[in-house]
Amino acid sequence: MRTSEARARVVLVLAKAPVAGRVKTRLMPVATPEGAAGIAAAALLDTLEAAAAVPGARVVVALEGDPRIAERADEIGDALAGTVVVPQRGHTLGERITAAHDDVAAAFPGAASVQIGMDTPQVDAGLLADALHLVADGGADAALGLALDGGWWALALADPRAAAVIAAVPTSRDDTGARTLAALRAGHPGLDPERVLELPPLSDVDTPDDAVTVADLVPTGRFARAVADQLLVPRPSSAPLLLPVPGGLPR
Repeated sequence: MRTSEARARVVLVLAKAPVAGRVKTRLMPVATPEGAAGIAAAALLDTLEAAAAVPGARVVVALEGDPRIAERADEIGDALAGTVVVPQRGHTLGERITAAHDDVAAAFPGAASVQIGMDTPQVDAGLLADALHLVADGGADAALGLALDGGWWALALADPRAAAVIAAVPTSRDDTGARTLAALRAGHPGLDPERVLELPPLSDVDTPDDAVTVADLVPTGRFARAVADQLLVPRPSSAPLLLPVPGGLPR
């Protein structure tokens, strides 16, 4: 039931401690293991900064690994200090996503949420706030942000427990985003297909070319500086400009 009462808002960040050799391995050997982890650390720091700037929202970080042995450990520790940190649980990515949303629902009953990862450091607080508004105030049950590689970059839910419906969707495929959207629109209780919307599509960072393209979108951020310092590749001659849709209105 929708009410006029203000709802709690949560930005959920699914993250992995940026330890050399364990993150962003697809950036190697163009970057060293330490360099790839440094790029991942910068992406995480920019993401946490954007999440923390969302007005009225709490930040929950579902974390895998030990940030104390990560690149830029001191900075990451400072950024995490203002968040609620929970360990990731589950064997598959779908199970970990579901568990993280369950943790949000338990810690903040009745809250609306938006989940992101650490692969879209171009995300800003305004885009996250818009996603939360859709499910907290705008009447949407869910909103999914598709990624340009076929995956997805964000999931906003009026009820975080509804993430359970995507637990079995195969990940790391070029149709993962489409399958996830279809699962959300399959008519589950609490997920009216007409109230499952789409957020603006974004490019996420998997490959060196992705990193250069996304760095161009946020040239003053930590991520762009890390890419410039650690990624030894020529810049593409005509990298596409992948900006959020102005106004952020979903389809």
